[in-house]
Amino acid sequence: MKLITILFLCSRLLLSLTQESQSEEIDCNDKDLFKAVDAALKKYNSQNQSNNQFVLYRITEATKMVGSDTFYSFKYEIKEGDCPVQSGKTWQDCDYKDAAEAATGECTATVGKRASMKFSVATQTCQITPAEGPVVTAQYNCLGCVHPISTQSPELEPILRHGVQYFNNNTQHSSLFTLSEVKRAQRQDTGECTDNAYIDTQLRIASFSQNCDIYPGEDFVQPPSKICVGCPRDIPTNSPELEETLTHTITKLNAENNATFYFKIDNVKKARVQVVAGKKYFIDFVARETTCSKESNEELTESCETKKLGQSLDCNAEVYVVPWEKKIYPTVNCQPLGMISLMKRPPGFSPFRSRQVGEIKEETTSHLRSCEYKGRPPKAGAEPASEREVS
Repeated sequence: MKLITILFLCSRLLLSLTQESQSEEIDCNDKDLFKAVDAALKKYNSQNQSNNQFVLYRITEATKMVGSDTFYSFKYEIKEGDCPVQSGKTWQDCDYKDAAEAATGECTATVGKRASMKFSVATQTCQITPAEGPVVTAQYNCLGCVHPISTQSPELEPILRHGVQYFNNNTQHSSLFTLSEVKRAQRQDTGECTDNAYIDTQLRIASFSQNCDIYPGEDFVQPPSKICVGCPRDIPTNSPELEETLTHTITKLNAENNATFYFKIDNVKKARVQVVAGKKYFIDFVARETTCSKESNEELTESCETKKLGQSLDCNAEVYVVPWEKKIYPTVNCQPLGMISLMKRPPGFSPFRSRQVGEIKEETTSHLRSCEYKGRPPKAGAEPASEREVS
């Protein structure tokens, strides 16, 4: 029998194909950018077990990506300082070493800003040029940290190919779809496993064992010991999955309401969904009286406008959806809010065209303007350089 040992890296790619992106400039004095660079430089210095600490010289490029998480990708230049790494000082407490004797370097890093306001380094590569000797490359990757990767990365090709194929195999559309554009991609290395397989003389696996190390990431938060399966969870008030549910809800309200005029949903305040034998939606909304009378109109239409002076209802609904039966069962309860003066709404108005508190966030990408940090670094606790120190 022979032993085959396999070492492989488990990773996952997180793709977003729906979020739009925008660009804006980052000011040189952006405090969060400075904190991100500070975290990256401290990470490099912490891995340098001998010689002196390196000190920030200038930031030359930076990109800010804002989505579900915020990431800063940037390049910065460093110079060797006069503080030994074992001195207990931070790089901000150090002066530059004499130029003739000092090593210099350039680093490229990606740093994430988490909800806890902590800045964690996802990836970093530094090219260090000693005063004498060849260039040294230092590489750091945070095992377990989520970080953005290029949408042009070759490693995405098999994932995207499988994703499009899976969609085409499971959609009810009559036409096949092909990939148009990748808007965003993130990667997370989740673990490393060693497999031991014993193979007999007939090349059959006689026994198998596996040992895996899971990478939690520096900013990993231990999940609760108990996950509430089937508990209601909040969803965005402009979520597309609410559209059909709200249509049945307002139809139910108008059918049970004895008012002369139809009501329409003006504002969805809160929405939750619970997975049961199907789905149950809990929706809080405001409905307002329209100019369409039940006597003259068979049903509520998009052309029905809200009255300037009309009745307002504060409502909550429970809507039970059974997808495999294609049935929806709404229950609606409303309380009058009184006669309220309203601005006239344009035809076709719906809550899906207004910005709500729980709406789906767009991704924003910001770029550093052509400016640099120069000169001696600020002392400990100081803010980024003032305008007169920036060129």
